[in-house]
Amino acid sequence: VQLQASGGGLVQIGGSLRLSCAASGRTFSLVNMAWFRQAPGKEREFVAAVRRGDSNIYYASSVKGRFTLSRDMAANTVNLQMNSLKPEDTAIYYCARKENRPISSALGSADTWDSWGQGTQVTVSS
Repeated sequence: VQLQASGGGLVQIGGSLRLSCAASGRTFSLVNMAWFRQAPGKEREFVAAVRRGDSNIYYASSVKGRFTLSRDMAANTVNLQMNSLKPEDTAIYYCARKENRPISSALGSADTWDSWGQGTQVTVSS
C-alpha cells in the first residue's frame, strides 16, 4: 500500500490546516488509520487514530479538542482537521495504516502500523 499525505503548509499561530491521506494503486480500505508527527530532533509522536468497528477516535492529549480525524469512505481518504495551531505543532505529519485491527493499547506506538505515507510538512509561525 502506498499512502500519500497532503495538505501541509505554513500557517500562523491560531490558524487551521486540513491534512488528507489517500492510498494509491489498488483501492485499500483505510479503516485502521493513524496520524503521527515528527519534529526535528524528536521521535515520531502519536497524534490520532481510528480503527475498524470502534466508534472512538483516539487523540493525543496535546491535540485533543483542536484536531479532528475523519474518514471519507466515498473518497477513500482519511483527513486530519487541525485548528488553533500552535508553534509546537510544527512537524512532518505522517499517515499510517494497519491491515488488521490493532488493539487500543497499541495505537500510540509507531511499531503497530504497517504502512506509512511520505509525510507532509506543517509549520506554524508567529
